[in-house]
Amino acid sequence: MSKQAKSQKFHMTTGLIMVLVFVGVLIAFFSPIFNGHNGLDYLDSLYNSISKNSAYYIPELNKQAAKYDGTKLEATLTLPDADTAAQAALLFAGAGAQAAAEGDKLKINGDLGKVFASTLTDTESMYHNQGDKLAARYQGKDARLMLYTWWRSYAALEKALNRQKNFAQAKFVAVVQAKAVEMTYNYYGIEPQSIGERWLIVAISLLFYVVYTLWYGFGVMYMFEGAGYQLEH
Repeated sequence: MSKQAKSQKFHMTTGLIMVLVFVGVLIAFFSPIFNGHNGLDYLDSLYNSISKNSAYYIPELNKQAAKYDGTKLEATLTLPDADTAAQAALLFAGAGAQAAAEGDKLKINGDLGKVFASTLTDTESMYHNQGDKLAARYQGKDARLMLYTWWRSYAALEKALNRQKNFAQAKFVAVVQAKAVEMTYNYYGIEPQSIGERWLIVAISLLFYVVYTLWYGFGVMYMFEGAGYQLEH
């Protein structure tokens, strides 16, 4: 056997072994060996919990909202339907405002600072996965439904304040909607974790991703070289 033939055989064997190892690890990774979950689910949960911890803006929003204490709020909101308007009336009433729903319209009269404070109290409960506390404040209504109603109400409130040319207030409504209401709705049920607590598994997962990708690439390259192809760049 010529030297070139031996080299090709070596590369083909090496490449085949590397690809088979890649496939074996892939199968194991997607098997439920991590407390009943596969590796993708485990890492997805890990990174979601870390990102939730880094998205905790509620204390800072409470400080910013305090400057609106005593600010009169009087507006008519247009909501998607009558049910949403009725649910929104409960939310604003819980914030000490007068709230009257008629069809898909909701008339509110109250203190903007108190509305922000009530919203942020609800989102604080949801951030800590304490939906039962939020439900108890609103006649046992589903916590996620009420939080979604806050989101709908804030979208309508932002439009109403812009029509009144209260642009600074409208802008802060949008901030609370995105950084508190939307954030806690999306992350509900996930336990927040600091990256400092899980830095080792994060580092290992990133290193694994790099090595695993390179492993597959070299395996395929060796197989092509074993088949007689010369790969260049």
